Order: sequence, then structure tokens, then C-alpha cells
Amino acid sequence: MNRTLLDTPGVDTLAVIGVGLIGGSLARALREAGQVRRIVGCGRGRENLERAVELGVIDSFTHDVAEAVREADLVFVAVPLGAMRGVFEAMRGALRPDAVVTDGGSAKASVIEDFRAACPEHLSRFVPGHPIAGTEHNGVEASFATLYRNRRVILTPQADTDPDALARVTALWRACGAEVVEMAVARHDQVLAATSHLPHMLAFGLVDSLARMDEHDDIFRFAAGGFRDFTRIASSNPVMWRDICIANRQALAGMMRRFAEEMTDLAHSIEQADGEHLLAIFERAKTARDAYIDGLEAGAEADPAE
Repeated sequence: MNRTLLDTPGVDTLAVIGVGLIGGSLARALREAGQVRRIVGCGRGRENLERAVELGVIDSFTHDVAEAVREADLVFVAVPLGAMRGVFEAMRGALRPDAVVTDGGSAKASVIEDFRAACPEHLSRFVPGHPIAGTEHNGVEASFATLYRNRRVILTPQADTDPDALARVTALWRACGAEVVEMAVARHDQVLAATSHLPHMLAFGLVDSLARMDEHDDIFRFAAGGFRDFTRIASSNPVMWRDICIANRQALAGMMRRFAEEMTDLAHSIEQADGEHLLAIFERAKTARDAYIDGLEAGAEADPAE
């Protein structure tokens, strides 16, 4: 019988390093699906970890990474990219030989490099991953079991990744209701630079720019719903996004330069009152956006675990 069926937990002991929105939601989802027997949490904030126990997200906690992973057959690392290498170094020598390690970092080349440097002997059991889900909120209080339902999770296995480790991580995410896809590392980082990292930079940049204007009080007072919707992600964790920018700097910087050229062209069209060119841009954008939304709605109707 497949060990990932609901009557047989797929994970005996799960260690979650970083029990916030991402790590906490994975723990909740797997527990709700009956896929894990025991969950050990690890992090720096005692209050957050104690609250995680109270909420039933984890069963116990420690501040020691090595202690957290020692009995785990699966480890999920959900810390800012800048903290990844330190976490990997802390678990070296404490991992079970058969333990599978995966992560939720949104830039994959840097995470793979960090793991290779810190735990080279365990590289075949490492499955780099990235759930394309989240909110602007942080901490275990923000986590919920359905965060990954009908969402995509990208895995970027390497040539030497153990097929068993890959299969286990794939089954883990499917148990959460996610659609799992595999992608090359460079492609992942380029795609995410365009679809996730760039929009966050635009939101951060816009809010910061307006906040530094002399009349910013009136600007924010009279901002309508469109402004709130567009800038919602500017409330995301600044430390996390600083680390993402640095980790994926080449792909993101290139995408931002391209976008800057597009904005320069748009500004020129406005200055010249070039209505025909403006209409062409807006119609292309509307067509692309409508097709994207239609695709999302169609995908939500299907069972991603099939």
C-alpha cells in the first residue's frame, strides 16, 4: 500500500525550521490530511513557538536545529534566504542518513549552493522546493491548513537527487492539495523574478516613493481600493524580501531594467499624447491579464492531486 494514503502517515517525524506562515501552514495541512505523526518546530522566537504548540501546529519545539532534525525523517526549512546556510550548517552531522530535506525558499540557485557547501554528504537527499503561495502576514498565527490548496509548488531537483527523496517531497505537497511541477533552477529563478519578485519591488518602491513626498498624508488619505490592492504586498516581511533581492539579484536586476525601459516608453507616450500607442499597450495588457485569470479559474476547478 502507498504509504502516503490517508490511513498511513507519510511522515513519521517532521521537523519544521521556521514555524511561520509557510512552515506553519505546511504543518497544519499535513496534520489535517493525516500525513504526519509528530511535528517538531524550531526557531528563535519562544513566544511564537509556544503559540504554535497551543494552536496544535507543532507537538514540541527547540531552538537547536541539530536537536530538531535528529529524529526527523523529513525536514522542511522555511527561513529567510539569508539564514539558509546557517541552518544547513547547524544540521550537518545530526541528520539521519535517510532523512529528506526540502525548503520553501523563493530563489533556488542560492539555496542549492548553500546546502552543497554546508551538507555535501547529504546532497542527494535534498529536494529544493518553492510553494507559490503566501500572504503579507507573518508568524504562526497567520498560518492556515488550506494555504497550498490549488496552488503550485515548484521542485528543482538536481541530477544527483535521490528519486525516493523526490517522490516523498512530491507526495508531501500533493497531500496539501498542491499541484507539483518540476523546473530547472535557472528557469525557476528567472520566472519568479518576473512574476513574484518584480511585483514586490514595484509595490515597495511605489509606497516608499509616495511616503517620501511632502503631500504624502493627502496621497494616502485619498487612496482608493486599487492602490490598496496593488500595494498590499508592500506589507510583506522586509528582511525576507531583502534576502530574496540579494539571492536572486542577477535575474531580478535584469527584469527591473527591462521594466524600467517599458515605463520610460509609457511615460514618453503619455507626454506625446500618443493615444494609439497607449491603447495598444492597454489592450495587450488586458488580453494577457484576462487570459491569466481564466487560466487560474479553470485550474481551481481541477483536483491538483490527480
